[in-house]
Parts: sequence; structure tokens; C-alpha cells
Amino acid sequence: MTIDEEKNSIFLSSGDDLSPTVSHFEGPVSSQNYELVQRYDEIVEGNRHSWTTHLRLLKKLGEGGQGVVYLTERRGADQFTLPVALKVFSPERYPTIQDYEDDMLRMASVASKVARVQHEKLLQVENFLDHEQIRMMVMEWVEGFDLRRLLTPKMFGIVKQRVSEKRWDHINDVLVTSGPVQPRFKAGAAVAIVRDCLEALAAMHRIGIVHGDVKPGNIMLKRSGHAKLIDMGAAFEMEAPPLRRTCTPAYAAIEVLEGNQNTPQSDLASLGYVTLELLAGRPLFPDARGLGSLLKAKHALINELHLVLPEEVYCNDLLVSFCRGLINPEMNERFHSAEAADFLEEGAAAFHRQLIKNDLASQYQNDIRIWVEELIEMGAGESDQAE
Repeated sequence: MTIDEEKNSIFLSSGDDLSPTVSHFEGPVSSQNYELVQRYDEIVEGNRHSWTTHLRLLKKLGEGGQGVVYLTERRGADQFTLPVALKVFSPERYPTIQDYEDDMLRMASVASKVARVQHEKLLQVENFLDHEQIRMMVMEWVEGFDLRRLLTPKMFGIVKQRVSEKRWDHINDVLVTSGPVQPRFKAGAAVAIVRDCLEALAAMHRIGIVHGDVKPGNIMLKRSGHAKLIDMGAAFEMEAPPLRRTCTPAYAAIEVLEGNQNTPQSDLASLGYVTLELLAGRPLFPDARGLGSLLKAKHALINELHLVLPEEVYCNDLLVSFCRGLINPEMNERFHSAEAADFLEEGAAAFHRQLIKNDLASQYQNDIRIWVEELIEMGAGESDQAE
């Protein structure tokens, strides 16, 4: 692999297996084409081949403790191009090269397993690369916005300025409206997003992987109207938890902050905090200072939902019960799985059925799709995935 700094491009060689499944054309071969046919035969009869892929870095999408993510153009033959996301992992936070390489080995193993799932609600990982001991991960590029960006007054204000009064009223009635600090999602739309996340978590948990960092910045709303769970940098296999763990404290489960085991129920707690923030229109722990203060606030949260949620949400016993089943301080009192959180009697699906029964439901995926498309067409911020 080489890097062309002038063109800001990466050139790398990859290997893959090709099965000889294409049948030969039966007919006369011209002398002019004979050599090309021989090359074709070599490919279909061989079992290992190498080629060069060109990755051109277009712009930075995000940067954090693990490294930097670029929107990248992957170029193939005959002017084929495809936008992908390239994450370059920084070694800065590791004491030694061995620590870095051990963690990269873990990430590569997790990425490989997640890639095989091919679930539409999970970010698709396409390759894991090594250039002079620096690791890079090639991922699908998702056109849309993460919830962190959507939950800002600026984004909300852009929409208000550029849509009709009738459209603005519909957005506020069905999708998102003003909250005390930031925009808040209407209950039906919020639960639709959360159900997509539950699908993604269920797919990961079934293959023995914990995401480890569910937060608004790691949940994207795609142009299709679906939510997608991204960033597998903190994910790990349950049978081999890493010695060094990372998390985002405001969204981490209590047991994780206390240094105990990180489990699928920990992912559910993190998603529960996200759910409450979507519904409340404000951060849940703005006054927490230090770990002790944050833990105290998280223990108390389950009994303070009446102070956190707007009345139109808190009055719905089913929805409040669902939220409690996600964030309960006692891990064993939470939903026992992501599927249970969606489909049990007090799960997310039951709340949506309740809305349908009372003629209060909407076509949430379609409404979210139209909204995200509007934001993209307005050029409202960066419509790209970050780290």
C-alpha cells in the first residue's frame, strides 16, 4: 500500500477468493483476443487474486479519541466510483505498540462478525486495512444525520425558516417539536427510532457482541427514514471482554461506570437514556459533576421521570413502563433482551399498537424520510456520518 499525498489518495492491494462459476464462451477466438481469453481463464481457474484499489480522501467527517473518519471515494475499473467512510485508528492513547495492535485485533474480529450479519440497521463494515501498522476500517457511507446533530436548536430553526406553515405544523405534530433545551421528538417518532435501534442491538447480541457505546452521536437517521446504529469502536465479544474499555459516561449503564461487567442489558440502559432524551428535549444529567454525582443521578432517575418527561408523555403508563424497563438501575430488572424490549407486553411494539388503536399513529418511517430529505436538500449541516 502507498499513499499519494499530492492527490490525497491511498493505493492498496487486496486479496479475495473467486470461484470459477462463469462458463466459457464456446466459439472461435480471434488471435487478437487470445491473450485476453487466457487471462480470463487464469482468473476463473485460480483461487486467489490481487488488485489495486484507490481510496481518495474527500473530507473529514469526524474526529475523536479513537481517530478520524473521512468521506472517501473508492475507485474501481472503468470509472466506477463509490462513496465510503474510512476510519483511521490513532495509536496516541495506547501506552505501547503492542497495546494498539491487541486492540486492533479485537476490533477487526468484531468488525468481521458484524459484517457477516448484513443487517440494514447496522453499519456495514467492508474491510479492515493495515498500512505500516496503522489500522483503517472501510465502512459504508450513510447519507443522513446523527441524532446528536438533529437535537440542536440550530437544525430545528433551519427547518422552520424554509418550510411552509402547514408543513411546519405537521412536523411539530408528528415528528419533532420544541423542548426546554433542545428539540424533542414526539413519542411515536421517538419509539420508531428506538425500535430500529433495538433491531440492531438484537442482531449484535445474537452473535455475542455488545455495542458498548450507544448514544445520540452513534445513531443515524438515513435518507430512507430508517435509523442505523454506527461506530463499532467500543464493541466487543462477550466471551472476550477487553481489559481497556471506553464509554460515554452520560449514556453508560450504571454497572459499566462502577467497573462491572458490560452486557446486552448495559446496551439497553444506554438506549434507554437516549430514549428519554429524545422524549424530554434536554440532556438528562446536566448538573452531574464527577462520577459519584452522575451515578447518584442515574440511580434516582427511575423515580424522577415525572420531572424529566413532558406531561403528554408521562401520562402514558405504557410508554413510561417501557422506559423504566430500559433504565432500571438493577440490571436484572431491565428487559432481558432487545427483542423483549420490543415485543413483550410492555415493549415498544405495544406502544405503537396503542397509537394505532387510538388512531394516533403515523407512517413514521415515511415522515422521517421526508424530513431527512428536506434537511439534506437544505444543506442543513453535514449530512454525513461522523465517528
